[in-house]
Amino acid sequence: MPDTDVWVGTWRPHKIRGPIAAHYSSPGPKYALPGLTGINNHDPSKFKAPEYSFGIRHSQSRADASPGPRYLVPYNITRVGRDGTPAFSLYSRSNVPGLFKGPGPGHYSPEHSEKSVFFSAPAYSLSGRSKEFRSNQTPGPAAYMLPSVLGPKTVNTTAAPTYSLCGRSKIGSFHEDLRKTPGPGAYKMIDPCIYKQKAPQYSLTGRNIMPGETTKKPGPGAHYPERVTFTRVKAPSFSFGVHHSQYISPLIVNVAE
Repeated sequence: MPDTDVWVGTWRPHKIRGPIAAHYSSPGPKYALPGLTGINNHDPSKFKAPEYSFGIRHSQSRADASPGPRYLVPYNITRVGRDGTPAFSLYSRSNVPGLFKGPGPGHYSPEHSEKSVFFSAPAYSLSGRSKEFRSNQTPGPAAYMLPSVLGPKTVNTTAAPTYSLCGRSKIGSFHEDLRKTPGPGAYKMIDPCIYKQKAPQYSLTGRNIMPGETTKKPGPGAHYPERVTFTRVKAPSFSFGVHHSQYISPLIVNVAE
């Protein structure tokens, strides 16, 4: 069979030149972006529009959660409570509960509630207290003692200067022994500049020290010029010659013939 009948066109089998996608197994278009419609698997980065349905209700809404007619309401219970028909039983009567013992009329004393119930005007008397106020234990005016406002030892007022009119006793004072009197050296004179504004001071004597600046200045040994590389790439270099260009031919004086 000739070759022209097997192959169609100019294509012939050949060795592949590089990798192609058919040689690799990939899931293909398996992954897709989440949808923008519906409530299930909605794209979380997009807003949901209001949803309406024209179908039947969801199955969960049709589930009835009420217990139904499982409770038996007694026949003698009406909408207003228990009916009033007499009821009888064949059981024996239970123990009779004790009667409620409430207070009688003699337990109350309404005559003692005049000042608690009714309004009354203030009343004053010069006689002793009646029996109704025997239990009153409020303190009287004599139970309080206000601090004194006279003398040098007052609590809530400013004490005025106090003076005495009696003579000074010589017994036990410095009049008996003059050695007990303090001398001029016993008092310490306070500089008035402490509690008053200090006045300018002047002197008439000559100055013994020439005025000058007393601040400490750095000497030559306090500087480190070799540490200039902290702020520069390299330290500056100096030479005593001249710079020669590499493009200038050298000067030849003695030429050999």
